[in-house]
Amino acid sequence: MLEVHQLVIAYGRRTVLSGVDFTLPAGASAAVQGRSGSGKSSLLAAILGMVTPSSGDITVNGESVIRMRSAARRDFLRHTVSMVFQHGELIDELEPSENVEVAALLAGQSRHDARQSAAQLLSDLDVQATGILTRDLSGGERQRVAVARALITKPQLVLADEPTGSLDAEFRDMVGDLVLSIPERWGSSVLMVTHDPDLAARADSSYRVVAVPGESSRWEAVA
Repeated sequence: MLEVHQLVIAYGRRTVLSGVDFTLPAGASAAVQGRSGSGKSSLLAAILGMVTPSSGDITVNGESVIRMRSAARRDFLRHTVSMVFQHGELIDELEPSENVEVAALLAGQSRHDARQSAAQLLSDLDVQATGILTRDLSGGERQRVAVARALITKPQLVLADEPTGSLDAEFRDMVGDLVLSIPERWGSSVLMVTHDPDLAARADSSYRVVAVPGESSRWEAVA
């Protein structure tokens, strides 16, 4: 599903990541750990086509996203990859269902299909879909809405950037369980960035980005 080969990411003269090399099979989960500023989010941004690597390659479902033209890459990734952000990045003034529907509409689904799919996903995730504003949801409910929004386009790959980082212990465990259940329940592969070693240890594979002072971060597989 996802292959990252000898990836190097640099900003100006500063190399952030070097030698990133791993494979994420279809229907599997992987976790990436590392200190803040070590380059974890830069890796996700490169997979999303938001950052152009200095060298190396990223292949999603057999297609090199690095070699695609911008318009083709944007269209391909919109239908193949979705993102769960740490703080949800939801619109508080909308109902939960409306927040989820937006992603489907942007991906080209009809309003009818988007509404039905959003209602079903939110029901599956035990979140009230309508009759409440998103700002009135608990932290755990907000993250479940964010997961529903990521899943509504039926992506083959879900990226999660610190999906439990802003939650207390009760909601952290709940959302962690949910993210790790995505491959089995919905068939998507999951790549998540996390500071939580216990959560990372539960993924099918785990990697660590080690920041080296004065050098680029080092990529390591965790046994």
